[in-house]
Amino acid sequence: MIQFRDLAFEKSATRLADCPRDPSPEVAVSGRSNVGKSSLLNCLAGRRGLAKVSARPGKTRSLNFFRLSPTARLVDLPGYGFARVSPAEQQRWRRFMEEYLEGREQLAGLVQLTDSRHAPTALDRQMVDWLRHRELPFLVVLTKADKIGRGARGKAAAAAREALSLAEDSPLCFFSAATGEGRKELIGWILAALQGGAAAAQR
Repeated sequence: MIQFRDLAFEKSATRLADCPRDPSPEVAVSGRSNVGKSSLLNCLAGRRGLAKVSARPGKTRSLNFFRLSPTARLVDLPGYGFARVSPAEQQRWRRFMEEYLEGREQLAGLVQLTDSRHAPTALDRQMVDWLRHRELPFLVVLTKADKIGRGARGKAAAAAREALSLAEDSPLCFFSAATGEGRKELIGWILAALQGGAAAAQR
C-alpha cells in the first residue's frame, strides 16, 4: 500500500536520458515559480525539508524525482515564468520540458498548480492546453487557499475554470500547505492517476 509519508528524494535530472529508466508510473507537479510546489510535496509527505523551499523563485532548474513506493514516483518540474531567468535559460528549460512531457512514457498524470489569489497566467493556460491536447489526465490545484476567504472560493474557482477553459466536471481543488486543506483530495487523485498509469504499462 502506498504511504505518502514514505516519499523520499531519488534523483535530479537535467536531461531526459538521466531520468529513471524503470517503468514505474509517475505523476508530475507543475506550476509557475513560487506557486508552492515544494510546500505541496512537503505537505503530502507530512514533513518539512523533503523538497527545498527556496526564497529565490526560479532556483529549481532540474526535474526532481521522488520515490513514493517501489512502483510509483512523484516528479517536481522546474517552475516557469520567473523574469530574472535569462531568455536562453528559459528556452533551455522549455525544450527540456517539451522532451519530458512528450517523450516520458512513465508520465501518468500531472498536477497543475495556480495561485488561488490570482487569475491563471498565459503560461498556465499554455500548459493546460497542451495537457488537454495530449489527453493526459490532470488536476488543477488552487494553492495558498488559506490566504483567501471562504466567501471568495466560488469566484476564484469560476475565474480559474474560465481562464483555463475547464468544463464544470474537470477536477479542481483548493489546497493549503499551511493548513493541510485539500491534501486528502489531492492524494486520492494522485493514487487514481498512478493506478491508471500502472494499468497502461501492463497492457
